[in-house]
Amino acid sequence: MITIVGDQLTFRFPEVHRFAKCRIVFQRTLRIPDDDGTYPPSGEHGQFPLRHLDDFADRLPRESVRRGGVIMPIHQAEAMWVKFEDWGAPYPCAIKIATGKVCAISGEPWREGLIQDPQNYVVVPGQPWLDGYCVEKGWVRRFVAMPLGDGHTVEEQLTGQGTYGGLQVAVYPMKSEVYEDLKLPEPFSGVREEPARYYGMGLAPGGLFRQEIYEDRFGLDVWDRDHGVRCFVTMANSTQWMAITGERPPTRPPTAHEYAEAGLPWFLYYDGDREALAGAERLAGLRSVGETARGGEAMSAHQDGTERERP
Repeated sequence: MITIVGDQLTFRFPEVHRFAKCRIVFQRTLRIPDDDGTYPPSGEHGQFPLRHLDDFADRLPRESVRRGGVIMPIHQAEAMWVKFEDWGAPYPCAIKIATGKVCAISGEPWREGLIQDPQNYVVVPGQPWLDGYCVEKGWVRRFVAMPLGDGHTVEEQLTGQGTYGGLQVAVYPMKSEVYEDLKLPEPFSGVREEPARYYGMGLAPGGLFRQEIYEDRFGLDVWDRDHGVRCFVTMANSTQWMAITGERPPTRPPTAHEYAEAGLPWFLYYDGDREALAGAERLAGLRSVGETARGGEAMSAHQDGTERERP
């Protein structure tokens, strides 16, 4: 069961265990430059609003309505990261994140189920967030929203087509018998819950910075793959959002002042005991938004064969 609770995507698996649930937040943030320099964390700038796609079925193409899910307003060139919310003592889940049906962890095309070699999912608790595409061990490129058709998105760079866009999220809970054997503390239950045409926006790789994506310490056998659920997140820019909902977007693009306060240049267009994953070779060769805009002049170390010192 998937619901929206306070702009958080909430997954529940009552048929597996009464505690089996997780929450995912799509967090607004600032872009960082594509120059491999060292910049301070740009932090949280509010959550992206989420709406049920079915509420606007009469204004959407049949294919979008068929796959369902949620819709999210995002400004062109706006950056985001994915936060995995803690319920106090959360129930372990394996979570797959893809953009345009390209896995953000392994770089491979979307496939049903979980794969461990290369690992195509993250495990929560343990992985508190996902800042972007896992391009190398300990390095990711931030998610940046760009329109399909210009060659910026990961989907277009790796498949040559801009067919799907948006985000795809799949969640698999831990098997109940495994959870009971772990004897984890019960989740804190004092959370008050509140009622809560394909449009061509996808995600592209932005600036490079450090984040480790951890290996699954449990192994594939602990995950209840018979009860996994998937949700499509359709992304709409300002014009598209107004056409779909009849309302102005509830958020505004980040301002030059916000970038200055964060110590970042303004863009004119708009745990040590864990083992990190090595990064996906398919993703390592991607051109960032800045590199694509410059005509691919700045090539990655994997493309030109030279080494590059990380900040």
